[in-house]
Amino acid sequence: MLEKLVKWTGALALVLQASATLAQEGPVMVTVDRAKVFRIDDGASAVIVGNPFIADVAMFDQNTVVITGKSYGTTNLVILDENNKPIVDETITVRASDNDVVSVYRRAARETLSCNPTCEPTLRLGDAESTFKATAEQAAARNDMAVQAAGGGN
Repeated sequence: MLEKLVKWTGALALVLQASATLAQEGPVMVTVDRAKVFRIDDGASAVIVGNPFIADVAMFDQNTVVITGKSYGTTNLVILDENNKPIVDETITVRASDNDVVSVYRRAARETLSCNPTCEPTLRLGDAESTFKATAEQAAARNDMAVQAAGGGN
């Protein structure tokens, strides 16, 4: 349950001020591969995430915690004050983005495209293994070439 006034800032700089009733209104929604900034008025000394495969949580400073969605699912976030007293205990749900995404199904196999404005292959959990693997390998190879070109491969 929230005991402090908390500000949520999304990747698009949307700000929502929440009170103790936020905990009863449902889980905090985070999108895979996107971050939310969580501000604590009186400061935090530690952050704990229940399942680090679902979400990554990092303290930027005592008043700023960043939550990044990593995989679909639900976990929890606990933030402790300097006396190790929980000041935040929230459910975090990580979901897929529906913005500018097209899913193509060939029987049971799915391929996902990011379409803004042109459709390009993108990595999305749940895509057909062959499609996901091929896209991941191409992205890794491209990244390796960029690192080498920048002189980082020595």
